[in-house]
Amino acid sequence: MGSTRFDFDGDTVIVTGASSGIGRAIATRFGEAGATVLVADHSEDPKAEDAELTTHELIEEAGGDAAYVETDLSNYNDIENLMTEAREYGGVDVLVNNAAVQHPEDFRTVSPDALDKLYGVNVRGMFFGTQVAANDMIERGVEGNVVNVASISSEDAQHDQVQYDATKGAIKMLTRGAALELAEYGVRVNAVAPGQIATEFEEGWSEEAQRMAGEGGEGFIKPVPLGRAGFPEDCAGPTLFLASEDAGYVTGELFYVDGGWTAI
Repeated sequence: MGSTRFDFDGDTVIVTGASSGIGRAIATRFGEAGATVLVADHSEDPKAEDAELTTHELIEEAGGDAAYVETDLSNYNDIENLMTEAREYGGVDVLVNNAAVQHPEDFRTVSPDALDKLYGVNVRGMFFGTQVAANDMIERGVEGNVVNVASISSEDAQHDQVQYDATKGAIKMLTRGAALELAEYGVRVNAVAPGQIATEFEEGWSEEAQRMAGEGGEGFIKPVPLGRAGFPEDCAGPTLFLASEDAGYVTGELFYVDGGWTAI
């Protein structure tokens, strides 16, 4: 089976939440495709215990160009500083809004502080990241791309996740609305919507997700038709596609990467 090779040589790509998991896989693929990658995260240390290198070190070791920028996505000044940093590399051409936090809890007991934290990163951070990046692209006359990382939770509710599902539903409409607003400037906005992905988003989740998927979906709301949980790498290819010229006539779309989960 063949694979697609993308060319982002000369482009500057920002990937938020790229120290670990899905963001790390996406950042690495952009580095392999020739982009200069800015790893934007609150910490540069990967969560996986067996990861010996940070994401930017991993890209550099493979011969690519990358840098780490400490960023709190809930802080507007940090977002502006991130875009200023990108100017040192020619300015942002692609923004991947991947950073997110999760807080599983019974709907009846979620506190205002917990909800504010979720919205601060998952929605507010993505909203203003998109806004600031788009303004920078337009000012520079660049027809750039924004790819948001949404979720199957953008459409389907899950137990103990009302607060998280609400943020991911907001990302769906942020993607569509921003795509509509920015189309006249040639800036495209799309989103990937991962399903059950085996990452260290929560401690031990990677192994547990693979176990449950392999047992026909026991523990999931419904089974994964492809019979396995996804891996971060499964999300990288679709993200690069949406940011590439091959998707030049695609904007405002939610691209599911879920092993067929939403098809049931």
